[in-house]
Amino acid sequence: MQNTRIILIGAGIGGLTAGLALQRRGFKVSVYEQAAQLGEVGAGLTLSPNATHALEAIGLGPDLAKLASRPARQAVLHYRTGDVLVDQERGDLPKKQYGADYYQIHRADLHDMLARAVQANDPTAIHLGHTFLGLTQNSDTVDVVFKNGARVTGDVVIGCDGIKSEVRAQLWGRVPPRFTGNIAWRGLVPMYRLPPGFKIEPASAAAVGHKHSMARYLIRNGTMLNYVAFAEKSGWETESWSVRSEVSELLEEFDDWHPSFKTFLAATPKDLCFKWAIHDRDPLPQWTKGRVSLLGDAAHPMLPFLGMGAATGIEDAVVLARAFQQAKSVAEALLRYENARRERTTFIQMASRAAQERLQGGKADGYTKKEHKNEEFLGLFSYNPATVAV
Repeated sequence: MQNTRIILIGAGIGGLTAGLALQRRGFKVSVYEQAAQLGEVGAGLTLSPNATHALEAIGLGPDLAKLASRPARQAVLHYRTGDVLVDQERGDLPKKQYGADYYQIHRADLHDMLARAVQANDPTAIHLGHTFLGLTQNSDTVDVVFKNGARVTGDVVIGCDGIKSEVRAQLWGRVPPRFTGNIAWRGLVPMYRLPPGFKIEPASAAAVGHKHSMARYLIRNGTMLNYVAFAEKSGWETESWSVRSEVSELLEEFDDWHPSFKTFLAATPKDLCFKWAIHDRDPLPQWTKGRVSLLGDAAHPMLPFLGMGAATGIEDAVVLARAFQQAKSVAEALLRYENARRERTTFIQMASRAAQERLQGGKADGYTKKEHKNEEFLGLFSYNPATVAV
């Protein structure tokens, strides 16, 4: 199996994590990315202990400790009053309870550390400017063709190409993602733009409202505030993270929120405010066909209301690599991988849908810890992709 030619389509966080995890187990990988240069969007993401376990298992623990933020506390806030409804300890506690830290990090920082690690192992591993067009497979190989005319042959292909996955379409038909009726805004606010004396306490929080919700947390050693704000809203359905939004539009949408929220929204630089329409897909009953399978959002796109989208793709990557290490054939490896992952990711997909009602159902006035059925309450933090049975 060490000579297996593994082709990964997509050099996002999931694809690069898979590439690094496979490399660390002695496999040679080729990662094909449609973009002309590597990069990630300007937004934050959460690495709960389950994801931290995975990244530490592939050697990124020291980098995470340097670059990621570890909030001391986390809260749920009332949208109108700003009051703390639920207060949770973080800091050292997640590592004591689950064996790994709870981090929050800029997506670009994580993407960069993954890319550098993959290229340090093999400077030729990542191929840019390759837009996937199609594949054909037989009992022994998979042939892949790209828009630029390039053709490659491998023993296995893993589609890591996101919610609009063309690999998924090739395997299971072209079914477009479904608009959920939610719009999201994301922004980054340099802390120096906030009024003197304005504090972000605690460093990580979500806010519950009526048809609206929000999450905000500090990243880059407390020098930047990352936020994502959600609204149930129709009439605009563009699924892209690169569409600019006017800050005035965001402020108008959240006009009835407490001034503490509107203060940092108003401080968003005009070039760091974006919006996108949130889309969804139903869980697939099967990911793998022959020598081709899926990973991350290509397999199981997550609504953002549990903050587990990146984490589950990272989990997939480490489990995939372990499956290849333990198997004696490509077919066995893909079977081990899918059997180990599909039930968990389907559960999280459904739980992420349910979390929207919890956060946006107008329950702020009666919201208590009893109602706070978040990802930790659901037991998701205790999963370790580096040791789970494969």
